[in-house]
Amino acid sequence: MNGAIYALLGLALVLVFVVTRVIFIPQGEFVAFGALTLAFMVNGRMPGTVLMLPIVGLLVFLVETVSCWRSGNWSGLGKTAAWTLVLPIGLYLLAPYIVSDKTSLWLNVIFSLALVVPLGPMLYRLVYQPVAEASVLVLLIISVAVHFAMLGLGLVFFGAEGWRTPPFMQGEVQMGPVTWSAQTFFVLGTCAALIIALWVFFGRTLYGRALRATAVNRRGARLVGISTNMSGSLTFTLAAAIGALSGMLIAPVTTVYYDTGFLIGLKGFVAAIFGGLISYPVAAVGAIFVGVLEAFSSFWASAYKEVIVFTLIIPVLLWRSFGSHHTDDEE
Repeated sequence: MNGAIYALLGLALVLVFVVTRVIFIPQGEFVAFGALTLAFMVNGRMPGTVLMLPIVGLLVFLVETVSCWRSGNWSGLGKTAAWTLVLPIGLYLLAPYIVSDKTSLWLNVIFSLALVVPLGPMLYRLVYQPVAEASVLVLLIISVAVHFAMLGLGLVFFGAEGWRTPPFMQGEVQMGPVTWSAQTFFVLGTCAALIIALWVFFGRTLYGRALRATAVNRRGARLVGISTNMSGSLTFTLAAAIGALSGMLIAPVTTVYYDTGFLIGLKGFVAAIFGGLISYPVAAVGAIFVGVLEAFSSFWASAYKEVIVFTLIIPVLLWRSFGSHHTDDEE
């Protein structure tokens, strides 16, 4: 089950890197935000994202207004206002009618996703779009700064207390000598369905092919009329959705704190390293291996569980370095 979650996070990290060249360290924060938003709602408490989203949306709208004023082109400001002001304020006004311990779990999940997912493209517009052409190293340093900023925001808006959510499915399934929880099968089924949906999206839709083209060659994509800004915004939207959903899937089986997502995101990063941050199938296999290794480490050497998992990245990097050669960013 852990391997399936790491596979999703590895997918998000690979997707963000190949399209925008950003090593997205704050991916784990979306895991924590999604889990905590849902946990607050199922306990009848107002989640911090209800207030955070309008604040971030206002900042994005102000940045976009300044950009339109400098360029003299005001045509896209109305669309920007719709998703940075109208949507967050609408969710803020709707929240008191939704947040209740009697609200359906599935309605809470949908509303939580609506609160967390827009933070992805907003983050891209505020932080990464102005420096989209910077080097990978600069983008990495910015990601570290964004991680600490989002970690602080998580503490401010959610507090230091840990939370859990009720499982999506109750019961157990006996398969030979092994007892499986129904929640495990739900997580595996959800991850498989999401991976298939993304495969169809990238292979059969116009926007998915635009993201693939941007991943292959950013300059070439611009030459044929594909907006790299649109590609980056859509990529961060998908990454935020994957992170938030992953957080909701793990919240019933582990206590989630404001800083829990960082460690989970790092394990997804270890899985992504298996694929060199460019190959998702290899990253998925690596994610399953990391999940199984973590499970056995928890049983045989629980005190060294994290050490064993993160030490794994050293031989993988050494192995990949033997066949690598220096290339420019654009190549």
